Amino acid sequence: MKIIAADAQPTYLEAENALQIANDAELADLASSGALDGVARIDLHFPKFTDGRAYSQAVLLRRRYKFTGDIRATGDVLIDQLVHMHRSGFSSAVLAPGVNAEAAERQFARFAAFYQGDALEPRPLFAREAA
Repeated sequence: MKIIAADAQPTYLEAENALQIANDAELADLASSGALDGVARIDLHFPKFTDGRAYSQAVLLRRRYKFTGDIRATGDVLIDQLVHMHRSGFSSAVLAPGVNAEAAERQFARFAAFYQGDALEPRPLFAREAA
């Protein structure tokens, strides 16, 4: 997962083919209208860390709508959320102001593997080991 410091924010907005989706947006409507076609990056916003609707949107984008581009978390993104964001399908995150990017990177070294499947690897550990 790519971690972007809050002070780098002006440069991350300068991507072509990027789409910002509100937390209350209906992904089915966007997909059926073709709004996701040709999009390289989708920004999902966390207005506060307790609002988890963007997790569900990321899982749906990866699994149901087969989006393969960059899904970026923006807003109130804290260190504790990063591993779960990655497992939900996010591929990059812009940290909230005041959050240390180096400490955020260390979160991924804490867990070597997960038993459950996720948006990136739907098979549980026992199925991966059997294959």
